[in-house]
Amino acid sequence: MIIKQFVLSPFQQNTRVAACEETGKAICIDPGEESTELVDYIRDNTFELQAITLTHGHLDHVGGVTFLHTAFPDAEIILHKDDEVLYYGLPQQPLFMGIQPHQMKALGFDFTTPPKLSRNWINGEIYALGNLRFKILHCPGHTPGHVILAEEKERKVFVGDCLFESSIGRTDLPGGSLEQLMRSINENILSLGDDFMVYSGHGCETTVGRERAVNPFLNGSYQSERGSFL
Repeated sequence: MIIKQFVLSPFQQNTRVAACEETGKAICIDPGEESTELVDYIRDNTFELQAITLTHGHLDHVGGVTFLHTAFPDAEIILHKDDEVLYYGLPQQPLFMGIQPHQMKALGFDFTTPPKLSRNWINGEIYALGNLRFKILHCPGHTPGHVILAEEKERKVFVGDCLFESSIGRTDLPGGSLEQLMRSINENILSLGDDFMVYSGHGCETTVGRERAVNPFLNGSYQSERGSFL
């Protein structure tokens, strides 16, 4: 698998292109904002962009969908149905993050309604990309419709904002749930195997094993009811 990362938007979000080395078919995972560098990379490597694959509907993960879809109109756009409200409500999302209307354009958050989704993710489906096979797992908690993409043979998983190096996704935005997120991480990420490489929506790459051992939210050293470390 070929993986190329682009750090985009004021939120320093990790947009990634994942491609099958043998066939040249590719997906873009979570285009965070408009990026000519991203488009040029796909074209310069003669990749066939099969789909724009979204882990969830937050603005820093879908803000570049319109721009990318304009460049590659044949690519599908796929998101879980439970995040459709977030996706189609993209122009209003900055408001619930505390950004005022007069600030939106200057900050790059003057969004229009994104293009229509091609279809929705189905929990447990196997998504084929050339010779790659991604298992799609519904992992609510950060958002209601969050999913992860796990490739068993490659031992790689794209987790969006569920899990970070030494941290977890925030659950204080609309639709968030700490209880759901912890269940999603334990049942769908930690169960993959310690050798899985974890590609998060922000920050550095890590592994399932490392997070199981040192992540304070997963190893028992953080008490959520107290909001403190032991």
